Amino acid sequence: MFTLPAEVAVFAFHNKTLVYHLLFKAASETMLTIAADPRHLGAHIGITAVLHTWGSAMTHHPHLHMIVPGGGVALDGKRWVPSRPAFLLSVKVLGKLFRRLFLTRLLTLHDAGRLVFFGSMAHLAERRAFLRHLAPVRKKRWVVYAKPPFAGPEAVLAYLSRYTHRVAISNRRLIAFEEAGVTFRYKDYRRDGADRQRVMTLATDEFIRRFLLHVLPRGFHRIRHYGLLAGGSRKGCLVTRPRRTRRRTVHPVSRPAVRTREPLGSKTPTPKPRLQDR
Repeated sequence: MFTLPAEVAVFAFHNKTLVYHLLFKAASETMLTIAADPRHLGAHIGITAVLHTWGSAMTHHPHLHMIVPGGGVALDGKRWVPSRPAFLLSVKVLGKLFRRLFLTRLLTLHDAGRLVFFGSMAHLAERRAFLRHLAPVRKKRWVVYAKPPFAGPEAVLAYLSRYTHRVAISNRRLIAFEEAGVTFRYKDYRRDGADRQRVMTLATDEFIRRFLLHVLPRGFHRIRHYGLLAGGSRKGCLVTRPRRTRRRTVHPVSRPAVRTREPLGSKTPTPKPRLQDR
């Protein structure tokens, strides 16, 4: 999982298409680059990435979930390279490259005047202010989290499939809608055990504001595939093992000619003369 720091998330929803696309690009390139490095895995891997933009309380929390096989195709394309048990790639190495790729390209977008800022973030349109804002982010560790599926790959696919077309909050979490606002259940991940389940009431306008934070731009693809799983790469990159089959020689079987018998009393019909116009 690749997560954007709060300092970036605070203006990311002003620039959803650009920043979310950059999140996909930087994270996928990080994974493919480190995996192909012989000092790490030394293989071409496949990735399915799913974008989530919300936390449990509908706050803006853009992050990318990835499903990655436990290994990849060797760089020469001739064999499968398995990863170590319960370990794919170093999250520290991934975090450093992800941070560098994302910030470098984010600054390029800013210099090109493609980013916009509103309200309390308007001052970030000025380059020096933008650099000052990003200064702490350049030094902090960016969150990259990886773990094997405890309940197997089926559980991971089931978990992500529930979120592919889901909005920021489901109906089952809603408790009440009254004059005081909207009351709903959420999880506070800073707490442990049963105390993690909490209840929150938001004013109606704040509830709507948070909900709209997570509406994606029209046509934006929340699920993307990279490497071996990319559409144009699947056929050419997958390693196939030819099946050994026994060749069987099929000899034609000669069958006696079957003579058809006409029913008794049947005659071959005589063609009738046809009149021709002159």
